[in-house]
Amino acid sequence: MMVVTKTPYRLSLFGGGTDYPDWYEKHPSKILSAAMANYCYVTVKDLPPFFNHNIRIAYSKIEHCEIIDDIEHPSIRECLRYMNLRGGISIGHDGDLPARSGIGSSSSFTVGLLNALHAYKKQPLGYKRLLAQEAIHLEQDILNENVGIQDQIMAAHGGIRIIDMDNNGWSSEQLILDPAYVKLLQSHVMLGFSGVSRLSEEHSSKIVTKIKEEQLHDQLKSMAALADSAINSITSQCSMKEIGRLLQEGFDIKRQIGTEPWIDDIINQSIKAGSLGGKLMGAGGGGFFMFLVPPEKQNEFKQKMNSIKVWVPFKFDFEGSQVIHNSL
Repeated sequence: MMVVTKTPYRLSLFGGGTDYPDWYEKHPSKILSAAMANYCYVTVKDLPPFFNHNIRIAYSKIEHCEIIDDIEHPSIRECLRYMNLRGGISIGHDGDLPARSGIGSSSSFTVGLLNALHAYKKQPLGYKRLLAQEAIHLEQDILNENVGIQDQIMAAHGGIRIIDMDNNGWSSEQLILDPAYVKLLQSHVMLGFSGVSRLSEEHSSKIVTKIKEEQLHDQLKSMAALADSAINSITSQCSMKEIGRLLQEGFDIKRQIGTEPWIDDIINQSIKAGSLGGKLMGAGGGGFFMFLVPPEKQNEFKQKMNSIKVWVPFKFDFEGSQVIHNSL
């Protein structure tokens, strides 16, 4: 008896950094974000009563535990507690892309696990918003992590979405675009891994501290204004050159918030190599980069960008977190 879920990672486009409650509850903001057709897979199944342990967990390490309190993985431990599952269970994780790389992998995992546990208990949520809200509650309120809300929303919903945030909470809607324009945009996106992993919590904590101390007011105001401009431009099917310019403007703001010199060097190198614009994914410190490059220049671009260790074929995901196998 087994449940398997498939949950996309997040491609942040515009407005990143404005999705922390400490910011948007005082300054209403919007984010434009997308989901990638690269996935986190979570398996939940019964653990037969033949073993010396009551809980088996397999991710980058293997845990054999008797009680929930013994689980080291914080999200798994608190998801099981939240769902009132005490044992007799085996949980496995596999992912298309590495963790700690700026693509919202930890939130994708939490969303995928909650989705799988609801199916395992035969209590499907029915609405993707509820799944996103549960993941946000678990990460922010139970685990007390300094995380925003776009990763959970995109993992649950998929698509290319506008996320509205204010002191009343959040709402999201699919950005309606001509399929030909979506295909054009998709063909220009290049996703490259720098080979450097980082713990997003460390970078997010610094940002949240600066938000509370009102050190980032001007930068995040500029980021929110840029997101509004980008939504209007993309809705009117602006040129790829214009999207590239907007991406560069966003990265210039992120640079003011705080990046490292080698990250700036990669973005500058990408412009010289032929990209229309680029950005670092996630809160900062390393991981994946997104570049906008005309398809006919992409092979040459890869050869020039020797600072990128791995290139990942890119497609949008429009399904969000799904139960892809259920034999209960």
